[in-house]
Parts: sequence; structure tokens; C-alpha cells
Amino acid sequence: MKGKLLYIILMILAGLNYFNLNAQQLPLFTQYKNNGFLINPAMAGYDGYTSFNLTSRKQWIGFENAPLTYSLSGQTRLLRQSYHIKNRPVRNNVLKPSTKGRVGLGGFFFNDVNGLVSRTGAQFTYAYHIYMHRNQLSFGLGGQMYQYKIDETQLTYMDITDPVAQANLNTVALIPDANFGVFFSNDTYYIGFSANQLFESVLKIGTSDLAALKMHRHYFIMGGYKFFFENGYDIEPSFLIKTSEQILPQADLSCKLNYGNDYWFGLSYRTNGSLSALFGIRANQLYIGYAYDYALSSIRKYNSGSHEVFLSLKIGDNARRYRWVNRY
Repeated sequence: MKGKLLYIILMILAGLNYFNLNAQQLPLFTQYKNNGFLINPAMAGYDGYTSFNLTSRKQWIGFENAPLTYSLSGQTRLLRQSYHIKNRPVRNNVLKPSTKGRVGLGGFFFNDVNGLVSRTGAQFTYAYHIYMHRNQLSFGLGGQMYQYKIDETQLTYMDITDPVAQANLNTVALIPDANFGVFFSNDTYYIGFSANQLFESVLKIGTSDLAALKMHRHYFIMGGYKFFFENGYDIEPSFLIKTSEQILPQADLSCKLNYGNDYWFGLSYRTNGSLSALFGIRANQLYIGYAYDYALSSIRKYNSGSHEVFLSLKIGDNARRYRWVNRY
């Protein structure tokens, strides 16, 4: 009985991405800026594009049942509408206001598989963007629902007479949650803050002997700056700091070389001891990116790194991507 409870605990901790005591409960993304509203809801529609994104991440190649994450997302900016008078009887005419292109909407589905534990869910995001000269201040709120599930059919027992093996286990938990974010940006730099898992819901799964696990609130701070050069080149150093109230901060420090919106190449260092190389290319409205993570700690002896791929279809005129009012 104790053996099975211990196995369930280990599987749940793997599902929460607790590979060690300093790990995060949420999935890692090396190319976080390419689809930032996965971690900051204020970024839904912030760039004025209508975009559809597919991201796949396979971690620790070589480990059996290693983490595997998929996400499918879409976001847009509501089109600007002009003021108009709707005719009604005398003295009851109504002046209908416009949206002014300030509202962004987004949604995504995700599936995070870790061993015998899967985390599957969806989020809907609302963002409001305020244009200030050549700057933009954005606020966002996301509502989320996800399911944790243990695939008990794949569990094995050293003792088939174990009473727990015959028990009716609770292997599914459905959890509501919410995220909040704020994001400030212009054509040169950006900085944002977000808080995820605001409800700090309790995960009750397994048997009554297994203590409930709390989904801790996580905080993200991201920022970057572009240094522009001649011939369409720019260098973009950036950072992403992740932490919760229970664990030490973890930071991604990155630097990318961009050639317009057509090509990019970069390096990133994660303070848990990994180095990443990332590159991408644009073909008309299709963006393709790839990242490879290499562990610098002793875990590198047992795996051949992690792979992350994303595809993005962006629809919209990027010639005025920062002229938000005129764009719509």
C-alpha cells in the first residue's frame, strides 16, 4: 500500500514539473516571447496581429516518460469602429461609441504530459490596451479550467494482493483558475508582470491517505530592449524571471540577433543550469521557430537535451504595428 501511494505522489509531482525541489509547477517555454500571452494575458492582441500558434516541447530526450507539452492558441485585436448615430424617435437618438481597437482577445488549449500524469485544459483571455503616444499599456485577465489525471491502467504492483490495488481511486481532478497580467511596450522595449494560478486551488487526487496538494501562485517578470543597427539588423537582450511564494526565483537570460522580421538567432541561459540555442525564419505570414536546450548539470549524462518547436500564422499589416490608433 505504501509503495503505491509513494508512486502516485511521485507521478503527481512529475506532473507538476517538480523534478527537484526548485522546479516550477508550470510548463517551461524557451521561446516565451513568441507567444507571450501563454504566461501573460495582457499580451493578447498587443502587437495588433491576428495570430494562430502551435507549440510543442519535448523535454529530456532519453528519459522514459519525460515531460511533453503541446499548446494551440489564437489571439486577435478587435477592429476599430467609428462613432455613429442610431436613429430613434425624437429626443432618443443614440450615439454608439467605437471600440477604438483597444480590446484584445485570446484563447488556448494545452496538454502537459509527465509520466502517467496529464494536465489538460483551456484558457480564455481578455486584454485592454491603452495607447499613449508611441507607447502602449496593456492589462489582461484569463480564466482557466484544467484537468489533472493519473493513468492508473499503466500502474504496476509488486504485490497484487495490495488492498489499494483493489480500491476505487480518485484519479481525476478538475480545477478552475485565473491569471492576471500587465504589459508596457513600444517599438524599442517592453516589460511585463503576470501572476498565474491566482486561486491557489487544492488538488485532491489519489486516496484519502494522500494529502491534498496546493497549486501555488506563480509570478513572472519579463522584459527586453532592442538595439537597432543599419541594414535591418537589431540585437534584443531579454529576461524572464519566474518565482512563487514557496521556491527560489529562476531566470532566463537571452539575447537574439534579428534581421527584420525574417530571420533570428539567439542564445539563452536558464539559472537552473541549462543553455539554449534558438533560431527561426519567416515565410510570408508563417513563422517557424526551433529551440534546443542543453543541461549543464549532471543530468546531461542521462539525456540528449530538450526540443521545442513553434509555428505561427500572423495576419495583419506590420508596417503600422506600433501605430495602434491609426491601424484600426
